Amino acid sequence: MVHNESQSERFMEKKKSNSDNDFRSLSEVHETVTVPSRGPWWRRWLAITGPALMAAVGYMDPGNWATDIAGGSRYNYALIWVLLMSNLMAILLQSLAARLGIVSRRDLAQVCHEEYPPIVNIPLYILAEIAITATDLAEVLGSAIALQLLFGIPLIYGVMLTAFDTLLLLLLSHIGIRKLESVVVALVGTIGVAFLIEIILGQPNWAGIVNGFIPSLPDATALYISIGILGATVMPHNLYLHSSLVQTRKIGRKDEEIRETILWNNIDTGVSLNLAFFVNAAILVMSAAVFYRHGYYQVAEIQDAQRLLEPILGASIAPIAFAIALLASGQSSTITGTLAGQIVMEGYLNLRIRPWLRRLITRLLAVIPAVLTIAYYGENSTSAMLVLSQVILSLQLPFAIIPLIHAVADRRRMGKFSIRPWLQGLAWTAAIIIVVLNIKLITDQIKVWLEAAGNEAWLLEVTVIPLTVALVLLLVYVTFHPWFEKRLLSLPWPRLGGIHEETKETSKKIETPEPYRNIAIALDFSGNDEMLLKESMRFLREGETKLILLHVVESPVARTLGAEGEDYEIQEDKNRLKELASLMRKAGFETEYRLGAGDPTTELARMINTLDVDMVIAGGHGHSGVSDLVHGTVINDLRHRIHASVLIIQVSKGKEERSKAWE
Repeated sequence: MVHNESQSERFMEKKKSNSDNDFRSLSEVHETVTVPSRGPWWRRWLAITGPALMAAVGYMDPGNWATDIAGGSRYNYALIWVLLMSNLMAILLQSLAARLGIVSRRDLAQVCHEEYPPIVNIPLYILAEIAITATDLAEVLGSAIALQLLFGIPLIYGVMLTAFDTLLLLLLSHIGIRKLESVVVALVGTIGVAFLIEIILGQPNWAGIVNGFIPSLPDATALYISIGILGATVMPHNLYLHSSLVQTRKIGRKDEEIRETILWNNIDTGVSLNLAFFVNAAILVMSAAVFYRHGYYQVAEIQDAQRLLEPILGASIAPIAFAIALLASGQSSTITGTLAGQIVMEGYLNLRIRPWLRRLITRLLAVIPAVLTIAYYGENSTSAMLVLSQVILSLQLPFAIIPLIHAVADRRRMGKFSIRPWLQGLAWTAAIIIVVLNIKLITDQIKVWLEAAGNEAWLLEVTVIPLTVALVLLLVYVTFHPWFEKRLLSLPWPRLGGIHEETKETSKKIETPEPYRNIAIALDFSGNDEMLLKESMRFLREGETKLILLHVVESPVARTLGAEGEDYEIQEDKNRLKELASLMRKAGFETEYRLGAGDPTTELARMINTLDVDMVIAGGHGHSGVSDLVHGTVINDLRHRIHASVLIIQVSKGKEERSKAWE
């Protein structure tokens, strides 16, 4: 990378010490679409376009429908300006998420994993998972309602049928990201055509639509619905999703190429989210033109809206088009929501599992509570579940927006592509507006729950209230984390010492021990391997020491088939070991290598004890598994299982120094 090489690289060496430098976001589709550096502009545009549209799907999912329908039926066209304001904020935040992925090649979940300590990361991960489940819950309910409207399937069976969407996603995941994007485009197009039919049949008042762009709030309820529209529009999982999907494009790493990619992605974001705006506006306009005009001011349920269309408009195609659009909305949102679930788990936990299994987990976490709720409370409980899903999304939103702004404003991470002060000001203004309005939505909802609970309100007071306070404290930490970090590092911490004073002489002579004969080096392939080997030479004796290079592969294939598997990661790691062993032989040391597979601690202990190793050397800078040494999990467990000495060498140095390791 050209931009700010020494500064940003040194920073990333420090920040990524807890994670895998080679751990790629959505690795199965990472950089699978090549963006041509030359040729007509439209070829580059076609190659880049797609990620923003996938993110935009979340802005037109079934969770948005209830608020748009309620706003249009109660206030005519007066709240269109709220949709426009929400859309402008969404464009700003999604463009920042795309910038983060393009420049740093990390998604937002990975950035949080690198930035915050585990005590903060675990709650952030749990919140993100709950938000993903809430998003999928809205999509499950939307699809189930659509199946009921189209085919008369009972809602509980419709919810169960949505579990089979995972099989569809499994099939689509094998056809490549471009074809997956094409499927989403087709579904979004279906939504657009369906609502175009609704608008044509509804014959809206175009002058009223234009006046709706003038900001106004007719009453207090309009403010509440406006907050709901905003909360349903800007969704946290889209920020994780967009920062990952832009990495499916393989681009050049020169400054001009990065700058051009950012520009094209900004255009892609603007076009895609404006399309989402038109879909949401179409729902509101349809609701105003059909329900408000005919005196139906309290339409909020999706089912009620569909049932009223045919008798009001006198056209049988109207309710069918509505239901088809709802089904397309649920299915397209399912694709992006489950991808976001995979991104969140892999990024926050640095844990890679089979994508289909991750998507099945996401869907089951939504289906099971939906089935239980419908079975217990009946089909009329769907509205309450949709409201709950939007409240949960509002709860998670600040914990995605604020880390994103911090990340793209950090020159150490982003180099010359960090956002300018004026853009930071806009981002923080949007964040403050969104956070304040969402906090109001949450507090109002808690009040409603407390009033409805009656004598059982104490249960909420001992659970919901303390949890809310804890989340506020977590939000304060996340907001001021950069300041905390700078202050803590700048404090004049006293040096510890003086407990054991040095003696002027010893009573006994210390004899020189026999040198270590068999030394193993645990490699993590984090980019510091050459530096670790160079530093290890301080402890090796040419002609006397036998060196063994060890590495454990953790891919699903390796865990299943062992090191003899044939997946890409195993072959790459084997070739890397051969290369490093060759370098050490050229340096004059007898060198062997061993490639293990499975659990890092167990496999390393097995290899070390089998090979009768005297000392194990490991680097204090690495990633999940073998090199999770900063957390201490692997090395602490390992030292109790082996009979060899353990030496940790700090190798967190700049890229320029590493590049000179063998000069």
